[in-house]
Amino acid sequence: MSDPNLSSFIWSVADLLRGDYKQSEYGKVILPFTVLRRLDCVLEPTKSTVLAELAVREKAGLNPEPFLIKKAGQHFYNTSPLDVKKLMGDAENIAENLREYLQRFSPAVRDIFERFEFHTQIDRLAKAGLLYQVTEKFANIDLHPDKVSNAQMGAVFEELIRKFAELSNETAGEHFTPREVIRLMVNLLFIEDDDALTKPGVVRTIYDPTAGTGGMLSVAGEHLAHLNPGARLHMYGQELNAESYAICKADMLIKGQDIDNIVFGNTLSADGLPGTHFDYMLSNPPFGVEWKKIEKEIRKEAEQKGFDGRFGPGLPRVSDGSLLFLMHLLSKMRPAVDGGSRFGIVLNGSPLFTGGAGSGESEIRRYVLENDLVEAIIGLPTDMFYNTGISTYVWIVSNRKPAARKGKLQLIDASGYWQKMRKSLGSKRKELSAEHIEEITRLFGTFEEYSHDGVPISRIFKNEEFGYRTITVERPERDAAGAVVLGAKGKGKGKPQPDSSLRDTENVPLSEDVDVYFKREVLPHVADAWIDHEKTKVGYEIPFNRHFYVFKPPRPLREIDAELKGVTDRILTMIAGLTQ
Repeated sequence: MSDPNLSSFIWSVADLLRGDYKQSEYGKVILPFTVLRRLDCVLEPTKSTVLAELAVREKAGLNPEPFLIKKAGQHFYNTSPLDVKKLMGDAENIAENLREYLQRFSPAVRDIFERFEFHTQIDRLAKAGLLYQVTEKFANIDLHPDKVSNAQMGAVFEELIRKFAELSNETAGEHFTPREVIRLMVNLLFIEDDDALTKPGVVRTIYDPTAGTGGMLSVAGEHLAHLNPGARLHMYGQELNAESYAICKADMLIKGQDIDNIVFGNTLSADGLPGTHFDYMLSNPPFGVEWKKIEKEIRKEAEQKGFDGRFGPGLPRVSDGSLLFLMHLLSKMRPAVDGGSRFGIVLNGSPLFTGGAGSGESEIRRYVLENDLVEAIIGLPTDMFYNTGISTYVWIVSNRKPAARKGKLQLIDASGYWQKMRKSLGSKRKELSAEHIEEITRLFGTFEEYSHDGVPISRIFKNEEFGYRTITVERPERDAAGAVVLGAKGKGKGKPQPDSSLRDTENVPLSEDVDVYFKREVLPHVADAWIDHEKTKVGYEIPFNRHFYVFKPPRPLREIDAELKGVTDRILTMIAGLTQ
């Protein structure tokens, strides 16, 4: 069954719920039932074998769990003689039987349904007389991976979540990222390692601290399997939203991953995988979300641990926590001596330039650039995400840069690489085609400057070109007679006193000598000025759009005059026609 048909079939359950449930509550029923049926179908072929093994091991007085997992061929099992289809045979006791069936899953699966609060919905459906009908709907669809691939199933979950989020006015984009954006990020992440990843028996780890429903991890796994069917990618993640976490965990379970590596909770305030490091990482943290609720924990870690913790470089303003996720990922990088790491993170435009020299944002940019950690920043088209139309940027960060990239940062303006979607999904009106992904990947992979029709697309800079010094320019205070006021005591004794109302600042590129700049740009205009060197601060910003700006000269004045005359003549003709 294809994706659209499958999702619309599942969505038809909503017709049964209408009246007894608000539209915004449909997901509380449909999502867990979809997961249940998927797991049920996966276990169906080994059901009788598992039950037979259970009887043997219990008779021998042995813990059956490891044997049942082996017989099931999965990382989970169910020891009930029931399954979803057999539940249909006893309409009177369906609630009791469904609970018993759920209780006989292995502990990791029971946790999934607890996150969904599924038992509450069983009670509610039973009271409304709907439980049998809803269960029957799901019993009639085959969700075995042979019929519905993991990729198809992931797409179905995402479509359902998006629909439910829209109905309840939630932000769907917080739960997942468009698949084509993930494919681009995965391409960029793996391209420099393609040779190493095709070796027999290669094992790598990947981590997503904002895992959502697991889409990024899944696409990375599909990509590596395509490169090398014998490769093994161990997946790790953490997710704050209970429903998304439950779906991610179920998806990882079916893919044969160790689901102890998928953790529930807030990544920033309570890292669920402390002390672990990874080969690759991907993240699409929420854009521009404040972190006031967890401010106490973040500041405590920053103050007490400094660079031994995650937030040594600095803290961004409380109104936008994007850069906290960047620093969290930095802390998860495998040390360069152990092979290093590479990660991709989607951020909005704010982390590129917000905050002057000495601010938390500037200090974080300073840290990543002075430590030569950013390989590239790719500007995506607007209207690419479900919950926002703003400009977004993919940062590729690595502590194992190839020799050619050392000391440099590549900027790629891919804002013109898009095609219009046939049907908008929330704020998402544009998408990347396979050709667009291939071209952006090529631009990154070749690491060369590139222009098209005179418009720059790829540019390469030295890291220090993004740095500057903010100097404080002072001018003397003067008395009523115009004489310079001198200090009477301390280290300022006998020296001109600064007039704070005349104080100004100048940004001097790191590549330029401050005194040379001062003599050229300041003294010719204010000859009595001086620099207070104690107040000088180093800052970094990445003015992305400025580097791709192409000046378009205005049209000649005679052209504009001729156009205006033409418009005026037409108006006069129309007025003349009205007066006749």
